Amino acid sequence: MPPPDVSVDPVTQATGASRAAPAHRRLSRVTIVLTALSLVLAASVTLFLTWDVGGHWDFALPRRLEQVAALAVVGIAVAVSTVVFQTLTQNRILTPSIMGFDALYVLLATTLVFVLGSRGVAQIPDLAMFGLSTGLLVVGATLLYRWVLSDQSRGLYTLVLVGVIAGTLFSSFASFMFRVMNPNEFAVLMDELLASFNRLDTTVLGIAAVVLLAGSFAAFRMRHTLDVLSLGREKAIALGIDHRRTATRLLVIIALLVAVSTALVGPIVFLGLLVANLAYQLTRTHRHAVNLVAASLIAVAALTLGQALLEHVLDFNGTLGSIINLVGGVYFIALLVKEARS
Repeated sequence: MPPPDVSVDPVTQATGASRAAPAHRRLSRVTIVLTALSLVLAASVTLFLTWDVGGHWDFALPRRLEQVAALAVVGIAVAVSTVVFQTLTQNRILTPSIMGFDALYVLLATTLVFVLGSRGVAQIPDLAMFGLSTGLLVVGATLLYRWVLSDQSRGLYTLVLVGVIAGTLFSSFASFMFRVMNPNEFAVLMDELLASFNRLDTTVLGIAAVVLLAGSFAAFRMRHTLDVLSLGREKAIALGIDHRRTATRLLVIIALLVAVSTALVGPIVFLGLLVANLAYQLTRTHRHAVNLVAASLIAVAALTLGQALLEHVLDFNGTLGSIINLVGGVYFIALLVKEARS
């Protein structure tokens, strides 16, 4: 008896091949993009470490390595928090800065200088200042999240609206203190509020790195849940996700990461918007395992190149935050125009 025919139908085989081909192309694109971004990051770090050393390796290299570590901590924290926040809000032009974190940090720094004076603030250890800033930002965000999410009738858009109102209120209080503050104190305060990677305490940097690793690991562990959340609240609930509990956990992670980066070097408004959307455009995938890594690589590379440009081209005639905000602001306007046209 001849053996049974187990050959695959040509139509089925062609259909299967057509389905497998796009997946293969997506995999190849993701691999190419992540490899290219890794090479760009390696080249950026190498350029920053070796540019204009002049043979003073013993002095320059340790200091620059410390700066690279700070750039990495801030870049990864901003990238991860922004990607997660945009997934929760289902909006790619929103960032955690909209929640009033930056305004609350400015209000805290302004209040300290207004009450204690610049000399009194200078006597506060860096570790204590970092702990105070981070603790205040996390506690404020957690209380806000619990209040909004405790009522089923409130949602993430209510949270965003409350964050905008709170940020405006904080900015108003800070602006009032600006006007009645001593001009010399105001000049010192403005210097403190500008994002800078040139004056960092290694102990503070080490603690920030530990907090970053914990928060980023927690977010990456929830990458598959984030993939489901990107489908929308209703679909995520239908697929078995406890949306309220999951959103609360993710929002606390976001608060922790944003607090660490802001307390470490000050506010950088448009960095998250820039790197998250560039990651989406380059990878063309909704997989958070890919986008979290891609956004982090872009953020660290952008900060490293920006710091190198600031030090060796502009001769410190400006700040890294102003460079990032200029590029990010133009990109934000382009996104708004694109959204309006679509």
